[in-house]
Amino acid sequence: MTDKKMSASRKHHLKSAMLTIAKGLLETETQEKVQERIRYMEEICPPLSLPGSTQELQEFVKQLHHKIDTVDEERYDLERKVQKSEDEIQDMKIKIQDLKGKFKKPALRKVRMSADAMLQALLGSKHKVNMDLRANLKQVKKEVKEEDKELRDVGDWRKKLEDKAGMDGRKKMFETES
Repeated sequence: MTDKKMSASRKHHLKSAMLTIAKGLLETETQEKVQERIRYMEEICPPLSLPGSTQELQEFVKQLHHKIDTVDEERYDLERKVQKSEDEIQDMKIKIQDLKGKFKKPALRKVRMSADAMLQALLGSKHKVNMDLRANLKQVKKEVKEEDKELRDVGDWRKKLEDKAGMDGRKKMFETES
């Protein structure tokens, strides 16, 4: 089989024919919707006839209040059904997302920016930012305590070991203990 291509004029003719048919169908559909709406309104809302006496008028108002209450109940029930179905849809969307697997993280690009420029971009141009952190540090004077001096002046530990080595060292050790 060879693919026979349709000529441009033939395509244009078929397209315009389809559009005219679709236009006619849409017009009839909108007319049907209007007729349905009119029929529904006549059925639900009959023509208003106000009674003459006050007693009949009070009864009529009570009937209207009763109809309003029933319509409100129906509306509330429908709202609850819609809310429940929306919640179920949201839960299903979450489940589908979980079943698909992990989210792909986008590849991060390297941004060459100094710390000063980064902080200025975050904080805005109003704030002057200086990243020379050492300049911002406080100067602290160190106080040397006497206890620390004594601990440092203890001496060299190797010298003590040499003194304890040999017989003289052992003799001194016993003499100091007793």
